[in-house]
Amino acid sequence: MAAGVIAELIDERALDDARYVKNYVSYHADRGQGPLRIAADLKALGLPADLVDTALAEGPDWHSRAREVRVRRFGHQVPPQWREKARQARFLQYRGFSSDHIRAATGAEPDTGFTDP
Repeated sequence: MAAGVIAELIDERALDDARYVKNYVSYHADRGQGPLRIAADLKALGLPADLVDTALAEGPDWHSRAREVRVRRFGHQVPPQWREKARQARFLQYRGFSSDHIRAATGAEPDTGFTDP
């Protein structure tokens, strides 16, 4: 009986995994979470990896989202010292951003010629 009701809801598009995944990505990205954490959460819920990957690819610009999260937490000034960059990087990593997103957000690009004082 329950399987019949579920099938009917799927046919009526009241239950739609793709829509759920897109809404989940949007909501959690707006809360400052990155794509790695969101993907892990969705895959842990048993949602298909292809739906998760598609929703993340169609999601926000993750580089700018990482910058926004860093600025909201630490302010506009890019950290001048590696110790502070590392602290901010750990925060962004915990939030689920990739190393590329973190380097762009903290100004820790390897080709910037930065030297620690």
